[in-house]
Amino acid sequence: MTGYSLTEGLYLYPTPAGAYYAVSSEESDKPRQFLRKLLQHPTTPALNLENLQQLMGHDEEQKCLELLHHCQKLRWVQGLKSELEYPRGALEDILPDYLSKISENGKVLLADMQGFYLSTHGFPHEVAEELSALSAEIATVHERRSGLLVSNMGLNSHAWAIVDVFGNNQVGFWPLFIADNRFVIAIYGIPHFNQSEFVSLIWALSIRYAASGS
Repeated sequence: MTGYSLTEGLYLYPTPAGAYYAVSSEESDKPRQFLRKLLQHPTTPALNLENLQQLMGHDEEQKCLELLHHCQKLRWVQGLKSELEYPRGALEDILPDYLSKISENGKVLLADMQGFYLSTHGFPHEVAEELSALSAEIATVHERRSGLLVSNMGLNSHAWAIVDVFGNNQVGFWPLFIADNRFVIAIYGIPHFNQSEFVSLIWALSIRYAASGS
């Protein structure tokens, strides 16, 4: 007996912290694999043992419940009382609204690994182009110096920032790893990743680029 039990009538959904953990690194531990699979479902799956086994790749009930408990304890997953469907619509139509909600002043963009922006809110076109190109250059530097940053200094974050004289973030760059794709969110000012729109953003990208195999 594990001592764990499932609450009936709930649907599994990542929290903003869980969505961020799922895509913040290329590493693939068990919680991250579970959260990524969850974000590839077109609807929130019902909370039951069969779905957990499929999402976690385990047949053993105890391992599934222990992993769910671990994710719940870290507040990476939540139970909803009603089913949700993934954000439908063309990405160019739905992304600007989601992006606008995850920064304090609404200045934010989403760039791809080539340094081109997919969507932006609050930035003029010329600024968005330059920030997107900068994000790709930063990613190249990070990859080149990851041995120093991770192995020698223990800095596991992939995010970079331009700070003022007091160390306050002016512009931050946060990579999102989805399947074989790396995106970057660039934000002017304080990020607000703790919003439900951030989960919708990651869900929409996961369905488009991970679940579809693109």
